[in-house]
Amino acid sequence: MQPAEGRTPIAARLHDVVTARLTLRRLTTDDLRELAVIFAQREVWEFPYGRGMTAVEAEAFLDRQHALWCAHGFGGCAARERDGGRLVGVIGLSVPTVGTEPRSPVSVGWRLAPSAWGRGYATEGAAALVDEAFTTLRYDRICCITQPENVRSVRLAERLGMTFAEAVDVRTDDDASHLTAVIYESRIDDPRRTSA
Repeated sequence: MQPAEGRTPIAARLHDVVTARLTLRRLTTDDLRELAVIFAQREVWEFPYGRGMTAVEAEAFLDRQHALWCAHGFGGCAARERDGGRLVGVIGLSVPTVGTEPRSPVSVGWRLAPSAWGRGYATEGAAALVDEAFTTLRYDRICCITQPENVRSVRLAERLGMTFAEAVDVRTDDDASHLTAVIYESRIDDPRRTSA
């Protein structure tokens, strides 16, 4: 597998991850029906869209995750409760496309059903994937990209031991407007980093 130009190659592909309460495994088309129900909820995509996703948009999201896995060996993971197997959302790794270079070669993100909020699932799953980025994939830096108004995500990044790196102006999908994104970053040797 060849890395994208200017990208650090990974040491190994991301494998399934099991935490105390979750299983995290590569998203597949088998997850689409449940994922579309979660993504249709406005709260899940409040930032940056202010609305839920349509079924077509959810399918396009799944296609982008498949492309990430094929190109980079990581991507979005179906986050399921170990007890019962309920899909609670997506927690995954991606390639950051905003910010000033040099920037972290990988970012961690999450989109969970509102019914799963407040249980620590996002922190648990994201911490496990950050560990995988540092150990299995052998990156030395990882970031999280969110909006400053998304206080829950900012706090989660901070719980992961990440610190503010920069704010950037980002064009929206319709290319007619802009939003501000904030980047939080952690290094493998940072003592504030939370381990899974």
